Amino acid sequence: MIELKDVSVVFSEKGHKVEAIKDINLKINKGEVFGIVGLSGAGKSTLIRTINLLQKPTKGQIIINGQDITKLKGEALRKVRLKIGMIFQHFNLISGKTIYENVEFVLKANNYPKEKRKEKVEELLKLVYLEDKANFYPSNLSGGQKQRVGIARALANNPEILLCDEATSALDLENTEEILNLLKDINKKYGITIVFITHEMEVAKKLFHKVAVMNYGKIIELNDVYSIFSNPEEEVTKSLINKNLNIELPRSVGSLIHEGDLIKIYYKGDRSIDPIISTVSKNFKVYISIIHGKIDYINEKPLGILLVNITGKTDQINKAKEYIRKNVSDIEEIYDFQKGVKKIV
Repeated sequence: MIELKDVSVVFSEKGHKVEAIKDINLKINKGEVFGIVGLSGAGKSTLIRTINLLQKPTKGQIIINGQDITKLKGEALRKVRLKIGMIFQHFNLISGKTIYENVEFVLKANNYPKEKRKEKVEELLKLVYLEDKANFYPSNLSGGQKQRVGIARALANNPEILLCDEATSALDLENTEEILNLLKDINKKYGITIVFITHEMEVAKKLFHKVAVMNYGKIIELNDVYSIFSNPEEEVTKSLINKNLNIELPRSVGSLIHEGDLIKIYYKGDRSIDPIISTVSKNFKVYISIIHGKIDYINEKPLGILLVNITGKTDQINKAKEYIRKNVSDIEEIYDFQKGVKKIV
């Protein structure tokens, strides 16, 4: 269990006080993959660094498993930090040491028994699928492989908590997917609590159980990840979600549509697999063309958007739209070609 109580961090810049995070209250349960999202400058990195006191709060309490660690120093703080691993955006590997030596370095630093180090390093490299790279140097590895070394190092002291500071931001899509799958496996296998900050909503969708949205140093929204995507409440959250899920109509396609209504249909939960389009085509004198579509599965629950063009007589189009509206989570009317009115810009 991680608990932050009334945590604030204030920096002084050129004689002015800047509140990086403001009165944060947060609980993260054992074994959760908890995400913190927001735009650059929202305070995400400052917040995650308070958990292991790399950034000491100006006020408030950091409580780990019931222990207030806020004022700990020296050996007492070091013992707490041994149970909190951290993964960074830019890997922070030692370029002049082999992969084996990079992982072993953490064990040496924490006085891990010398006779057990080889076995432990091999175990960690096997866990991250790099046992065949033990004698390679960081320059010989891909970005994804470097980050897997970072994960192995972070796990060296058998932590209960893993902090990930933009751990996939420097990676391409393929390597990002690889790291996310590895973290999911680690979470399931060892029950490690993972706290992950990112501005990439694709990462949030694939990895998190719960998510907090930050803006200007405050948590403005907190929910399970499916609810955040399917029913965002705050404008900042809606903006982040729309950038990830929104379907834009290419101009070349839009110029080919000259009649009827163009609508965007939102599907959520179990209703996502209902045959709404087929039912409308059978029961109303309209034609429906599917222009564009997308469906995602977030924690195994479907969430989809469909862009369709409905043509026919006005009264039948209106009846069809009313039926659709009652049987899906939401619709947006994009364009009424009969009136020449664009309803959503």
